[in-house]
Amino acid sequence: MVRAFVSLKLTIAFLAALMVLVMACTLAQVKLGTWPAVEIYMRAWFVWWDVPGTEWRIPVFPGGALVGLVLLVNLFLAQLVRLELAWKKVGLWISHAGLILLVLGEFVTGAFQVESQLAVEEGQTVNFVESPRELELAVIDVTDAAMDDVYSVPAARLERGGSIPIPGTPVAIQVRRFFRNSDLAPRGPADPPSPVTAGVGTGVAVRERPPVSRDDQTNQAAAYVEPVAGGRSYGTWLVSNGLGAPQSFTHEGRTYQLQLRSRREYLPFAVTLKHFRHDVYPGTQIPKNFSSLVTIANPSRGEQRDVLIYMNQPLRYEGKAFYQASFGKGDTLSILQVVENPGWLIPYVSCVLVAIGLIVHFAITLRRSSRRRQADSEA
Repeated sequence: MVRAFVSLKLTIAFLAALMVLVMACTLAQVKLGTWPAVEIYMRAWFVWWDVPGTEWRIPVFPGGALVGLVLLVNLFLAQLVRLELAWKKVGLWISHAGLILLVLGEFVTGAFQVESQLAVEEGQTVNFVESPRELELAVIDVTDAAMDDVYSVPAARLERGGSIPIPGTPVAIQVRRFFRNSDLAPRGPADPPSPVTAGVGTGVAVRERPPVSRDDQTNQAAAYVEPVAGGRSYGTWLVSNGLGAPQSFTHEGRTYQLQLRSRREYLPFAVTLKHFRHDVYPGTQIPKNFSSLVTIANPSRGEQRDVLIYMNQPLRYEGKAFYQASFGKGDTLSILQVVENPGWLIPYVSCVLVAIGLIVHFAITLRRSSRRRQADSEA
């Protein structure tokens, strides 16, 4: 069994499989978009084929996770079995350890990396990041003018339907129907009766649409929800990330807003955009550089300082990396890509180990070769 995993033929076969996966994933991005293609080909254990006209799914090729795991085991066992435990091989041991760490780093990234965005306009202060590919139903207690209490329900929970109690409040949300993607349009005389009885959705018709996955497209989700508090129903409401107007109801003197929006993560600090700069090459519209001058205010640390974020120069703060990603609104809006990856240092450590191992191995080999030549000359 060990010999099978140590086999060099297995290494070559799975390296070839990895090349096929990379090519297939690259081509699939044209139709599916970046993240769905990566999830299907590189982060899955198997690549599945959906049999047309049935609910059957058949594995047709090993996925990136399985290929990576086999290569990791192959490399680890090959190091134990093939490499001699001697000082003359210490460089190869270090290099192999670096390669093993590199593969482990990809597993850590795939399992724990979280990406989001922070969009901020000049002069605006923001203390949250949003995930553009994930939605939540926010139930916001806006009674206190100084501070909002926010409770969120993930879209995946809305999709299952049923009653959802909101912790810390007397409110429960009864989900009547959920649409992963939809078209919203003003209701016409030919439309069937609407299930919506409250809010701005009474005059809106909802038509279900197939979900989209391309990077330049966004699902317009929608749901029919019924807030219930103290045994009283407050009607059926339409919530959607396509509705800009906030909707609210009042229960026992407290006012609650309902909003379906991108999932938010609130930060223990605030970011203020002082100035955004968009440079182009002279005489063209070709982008040369994007930069955002921001102020970081962290009351818990008593910290307030200015930071310049520009291309290939992110801000690393509180375990997150803030990259300059995009812009809008006539160069007054800056969009920062926010990446939280606990294993971001692993590739750097891996490359350093591989480099050190190769240098040590070449130095030992050169020394042995020099000694051999000197011995031959003396003989």
